[in-house]
Amino acid sequence: MTQNQQRTVHALLDGYGTTYAEDAGIRLRNTPQPLYRLLVLSSLLSAPIRAAAAVGAARALFHAGMGSPRRMADATWRRRVVVLGEGGYRRYDESTATRLAEGARLLLDTYGGDLRGLRREADGDTARMGGLLQQFPGLGPAGAAIFLREVQGVWPEAAPYIDAKVVQGAGKVGLPEDPSRLARLVGEPQLPRFTAALVHCALDKGAAQQVRELTHA
Repeated sequence: MTQNQQRTVHALLDGYGTTYAEDAGIRLRNTPQPLYRLLVLSSLLSAPIRAAAAVGAARALFHAGMGSPRRMADATWRRRVVVLGEGGYRRYDESTATRLAEGARLLLDTYGGDLRGLRREADGDTARMGGLLQQFPGLGPAGAAIFLREVQGVWPEAAPYIDAKVVQGAGKVGLPEDPSRLARLVGEPQLPRFTAALVHCALDKGAAQQVRELTHA
């Protein structure tokens, strides 16, 4: 790693290395509840809506007791709509309330409510993980990528997960745009925070500019 790259990595991690899960108050571990909560968050982030609104809606759902697939499925549709609205997710609240219940039931029926079953079924194949994740209503390629970027910290076989949005952010701050070279700039435990920071720079021109300025200060 060059000295400039080292400064860039430090600026990224220090300034923007907070994952969506951390923002939503999820202490991510390889256990059923936090994995489900990450699935919900990834689904909410899949809509064309501000990330802050998706994170706020996830926090509201979990605070209201809908942090497990059983509790999500058992809640009434109206209750889910109300809580999503309270969390700031008003534009897509009704359709999302339906999809969250459908996804919770699918998880219960297919994996007994435990996403580690999906992990076992994928058997170390990250592309297979992505395909299985996209079977959940409302979770398309972007949502699956969000889930895999964050879960690679507790599912080591998914690491390094460097998708196109991460590569885009790397280009904006002057880091290598080759996924394998990019992954070698940090240790595996830092990959979720590193990729989160690069995605932030891909989405926010001001963040990328600030990182470049700090690197060359």
